Amino acid sequence: MKTVEDLNKLRDQVKSEAKKHTSAGTTIMVGMATCGCAAGATQVMDAILAEVAKRKLDVTVSKTGCIGACESEPLVDVIRPDEPRITYKKVKPEDIPEIIEKHVIGGQIVADKVFAKIAAEDQKPMTVAEVPNLKDIPFYKKQVRNVLANCGTIDPEEINEYIGTGGYQALAKVLTTMKPQDVIDEVLASGLRGRGGGGFPTGRKWSFAAKSTGDKKYIICNADEGDPGAFMDRSVLECDPHRLIEGMAIAAYAIGADEGYIYCRAEYPLAIKHLKTALKQAEELGLMGDNIFNSGFNFRLRIKEGAGAFVCGEETALMASIEGKRGMPRPRPPFPAVAGLWMKPTNINNVETYANVPHLIMMGGAKYAETGTEKSKGTKVFALTGKINNTGLAEVPMGITMREIIYEVGGGIPDGKKFKAVQIGGPSGGCLPENLLDLQIDYDSLIKVGAMMGSGGLVVMDETTCMVDVARFFLNFTCSESCGKCTPCREGTKRMLEILERITEGKGEPEDIPTLEKLAKNIKQTALCGLGQTAPNPVLSTLRYFRNEYEAHIFEKRCPAGACQNLLSYTITDKCVGCTACTKVCPVGAISGEKKSKHAIDPKVCIKCGACAAKCPVGAIVKQ
Repeated sequence: MKTVEDLNKLRDQVKSEAKKHTSAGTTIMVGMATCGCAAGATQVMDAILAEVAKRKLDVTVSKTGCIGACESEPLVDVIRPDEPRITYKKVKPEDIPEIIEKHVIGGQIVADKVFAKIAAEDQKPMTVAEVPNLKDIPFYKKQVRNVLANCGTIDPEEINEYIGTGGYQALAKVLTTMKPQDVIDEVLASGLRGRGGGGFPTGRKWSFAAKSTGDKKYIICNADEGDPGAFMDRSVLECDPHRLIEGMAIAAYAIGADEGYIYCRAEYPLAIKHLKTALKQAEELGLMGDNIFNSGFNFRLRIKEGAGAFVCGEETALMASIEGKRGMPRPRPPFPAVAGLWMKPTNINNVETYANVPHLIMMGGAKYAETGTEKSKGTKVFALTGKINNTGLAEVPMGITMREIIYEVGGGIPDGKKFKAVQIGGPSGGCLPENLLDLQIDYDSLIKVGAMMGSGGLVVMDETTCMVDVARFFLNFTCSESCGKCTPCREGTKRMLEILERITEGKGEPEDIPTLEKLAKNIKQTALCGLGQTAPNPVLSTLRYFRNEYEAHIFEKRCPAGACQNLLSYTITDKCVGCTACTKVCPVGAISGEKKSKHAIDPKVCIKCGACAAKCPVGAIVKQ
């Protein structure tokens, strides 16, 4: 492919063939991203292939990525000639014969599996017209899918499908009609800020690298997504890898780089597989390599697999890892834009930032800036995890409130329990309480309340969550992931963790709270890199909003959430009927009593495992 005309011809051809196929035959698609496969999509795909072969059906069976509704996986789509695409949820291999018999062959929708709520009293066959559009399902109503536009709709290993959606048009536009500075100006006008956590203006970052002098420049994608509960970048890599590649090529052209690296953690094998396939296909079509679109622009990408060190998400540690060194941060300045990879000018952004670029270029910076808030433009992809009904990925406009995300997009808290807090920004972020649910989500608003956007992980917690234990969990993570180079992070986080462990074990002391605050302040001010500087955030935010829980642990030796094992006790009440079910499951023989008589628990022997309370048929065992 040498010219833009060649690209346009292929795009039109793909669209024409897809239209003909839709009118001529039936297609079955299976969501086979990591979330789908983990839920059993591989077995579902095998069942579909076997059933189609058994019946000798002329049906196309293909795979796609994740549409964000991870809670409903495995998802299977049936597209009959000239009919809308119908998505089935939570499909099991044993459901396939019925779906093929009734829908694929008979045209009758299997109502109890369709991706929508069906009233129990509605027993009549569902028609195509009655199936709600995807955008009308509550999970999607407030979403604006730009970065995730192709996720779950195309086969990520087929470059033609990406091209058919308009893929690589932005690169063609840039290389044939725009100068490098024109590209940077568009990105500046868009107001796009880095989606990796820091929120630095992307256009300014590119401009610094573009102005740096040197015979060699590099472009790097930070795909070392390591926050607990975060999987935004992984989804883009698995489901739409060409969007990242195109965005990186545009950035390389803007700053004057001819070589780039995608630094992806090795724990993402499917993402790496799809990236390798995508790069090979792009090279074969001339969309990567020398003289792309006869523009004189040369660009090549390599994949560097990281070993899973969280600190390598820090840009200078990441570059050290690419260079074959131990992943440890270095002091700045000089910044990467001046002296980065192998001390050459380098630009680093994360997956979501680059994935915004093709869309931004095609619509124009000014139009892109119409979405979002004054200082936070565009959309943001969030991973919804924890105590929330609709776990998955959601792309929403900047400025949406936390309440809208949790209750309208996320579907609220399971089992009727009360919302308690949401952790935003991963180990570097903070825990926000219920009274901040109406806070507008943007970079600056979150910083003001002691949190941060981070890469976009949202971990929701209900009333059964102990906030002291949450702070301990995240600090344990950052402490174990510290590279050990600087004393504040290496030693300071360890001392903070020791205090938190004592508190959750019921051994806290009155001076622990001021000591934690003093240590946190010193670490934030003196640690070398962002990992250490932000490590105390979960502790500081929980102390700010949930100090009463710390005080209950320390002064009352009580965990209000009933989560800290050492502060719990189990008691058998008068409801006991003496059925002996509890004695049979107690692993240490702590329960005694005659049959048909009230039993008792010896607190000195009890290990507080909770097996007895879970087994009691009458709810006679209570946790205190």
